[in-house]
Amino acid sequence: MFKNFWYAVEFSSDVKPGKPMKVKLLGQQLVLYRKHSDNSVVALSDLCVHRGAALSDGELKGDCVVCPYHGWEYNPGGVVEKIPAHPDKGIPRKARVDSYPTQEKYKFVWVYMGDLPEEERPPLPDWSVIDDDVNYRAVTGEFLWKSNYERILENGVDVAHTPFVHGGVFGNKEKPEVPEFQIEESEWHCKVSIELNPPRSKGLWGMINPNRQALADRPPVPVSTTWWLPNMILLEIGTPMGALKIFDVNIPIDEETTLVKFVALRSFFKGAWADRDARRRIFKVLYEDQAIVDAVRPELLPFDLSAELHVKSDYNAIKYRRRRQELIEAGWGVEDNTIVGEGPARVEARVIPSPVRKEVPELASAWNYKEVRSRELRMGRGESEVPVRTERRLVMDDPEPPSAAEPTQAATTQDSTQDSTQDKEVKA
Repeated sequence: MFKNFWYAVEFSSDVKPGKPMKVKLLGQQLVLYRKHSDNSVVALSDLCVHRGAALSDGELKGDCVVCPYHGWEYNPGGVVEKIPAHPDKGIPRKARVDSYPTQEKYKFVWVYMGDLPEEERPPLPDWSVIDDDVNYRAVTGEFLWKSNYERILENGVDVAHTPFVHGGVFGNKEKPEVPEFQIEESEWHCKVSIELNPPRSKGLWGMINPNRQALADRPPVPVSTTWWLPNMILLEIGTPMGALKIFDVNIPIDEETTLVKFVALRSFFKGAWADRDARRRIFKVLYEDQAIVDAVRPELLPFDLSAELHVKSDYNAIKYRRRRQELIEAGWGVEDNTIVGEGPARVEARVIPSPVRKEVPELASAWNYKEVRSRELRMGRGESEVPVRTERRLVMDDPEPPSAAEPTQAATTQDSTQDSTQDKEVKA
């Protein structure tokens, strides 16, 4: 799991005025609420600094959230403004919790979980098409997985699994080969575009689009899968009836639990009468994926790229794993934390640091809760680094990256898998 990214945590329409709500991501609980003054969303650490009560169980008073235990009032910046038991005393300097930047965009509330200044934060992808309600009909939904979000993300951009996991839905067992594909990539995303031979359409879609030709006569459809760091996916399919675009945010509740929230757009069947069928098709695919991904071992992605065998069609997954490793090395990883949450009783609370911790150095000693451990923090404390080891394993060559010189540019992949099995040295 990673800090220093924007995370979509809830649909905007589900954050109601006048009522605080609890969300959880990266092992940490947050309280969300809308300010009375301008209706903007506030995100605070959901952990009263006094006795650890959940602020999300409290009530709102103006722009403040009031702790349900002893009535401490926290303003949107996370600073306590009132302690009812001692109204005539000063407020302790440490009476504050972390307040995280928020924005509402593309039907979601996004929370920035990190301490980088605004100009250094990774950008949000351009998902503005979600707001195009003239050319598209949108349905939304959510799905809870007992799997790690990175396994789910890789599954979502994996074209090669569709004939076997989704055969007859949108995968085609008659044509499992993965042809040449186009790549577009940057340091924050990777998009793979391909043409696939669809299966025969069924149900409502089959009535409108009687796609019953033999496989050889059935026109291919353009398909693309895209991931954005750290947890976002877009699946685009150019069906014979029109465009289908499914946007997923895979919210890491903790290392082993993921809440997927999706917005699915279609440029056909734009009446409300087709919404139920659209959702049914999406959930059918999710249940099919869940049956496989929940059983994948190890549950978490290996740190070592060569710990699993890769082939050419895994290009976008390999790109993800390489960037993931770079971010871990940069100290953006959130180690197994001890933040309050469900599960075994804990005696130490740690939180993701918010931007003000760096912006106001004078407050360095004013935080009651320590920062969550990361590789960066461990190194800062002088603890030993994970030793680099060299070993020999039998692996397939990684697919060649595109030959494009520019950071973002379409390119056709070259077949790099011929004679690709060999004994090679790898570092872990």
